Amino acid sequence: MKKYLVQFKPFLIFVGIFFLTYIVLTLLYKFYLNSFEVNDLDGITVLCGKNTEQLLRFLNYDVVIQKSAQNPWMRIVLNGRQLALVTEGCNAVSVMILFVSFVAAFSGKLKQTLLFIFLGVLSIYILNIIRIALLTVLLINFPKYEDLLHEIVFPLIIYGYVFVLWIFWINRFSKYAR
Repeated sequence: MKKYLVQFKPFLIFVGIFFLTYIVLTLLYKFYLNSFEVNDLDGITVLCGKNTEQLLRFLNYDVVIQKSAQNPWMRIVLNGRQLALVTEGCNAVSVMILFVSFVAAFSGKLKQTLLFIFLGVLSIYILNIIRIALLTVLLINFPKYEDLLHEIVFPLIIYGYVFVLWIFWINRFSKYAR
């Protein structure tokens, strides 16, 4: 048994750090979400909606994002048509938690690890804002493809991006890169 523990030590350390980080960050996020009223939106989701509105306005779209008074979402109204809703699940925090957990499990030097996590989370947030804006614009022209775009294409883009970041991290900066 001891032989196997020694043989699989790097894998066991990776799994332990990954799950510990994932569980701690998920619990912290759940505590954060629980600090809001049932039908109220958290600040991260509100910021996500506001940044999406700013991006669409920058691209010269007639857009208004309205927070629902009774429900935990924000309506995206583009050219006078309600096209989408921004909910807590749209803010990509769960993707960021997954990203951070993986990088922490394959950590390298502390300064590089923290910098990569910061830049990675920031880039995931920006990509997510672009994703919401692009999805909204596509829905005005291709409403019959809403499910395909929302459920398949855009998750593939964001998770694909995170996967590329992971591969880059492992090959360049992780202690396992050597």
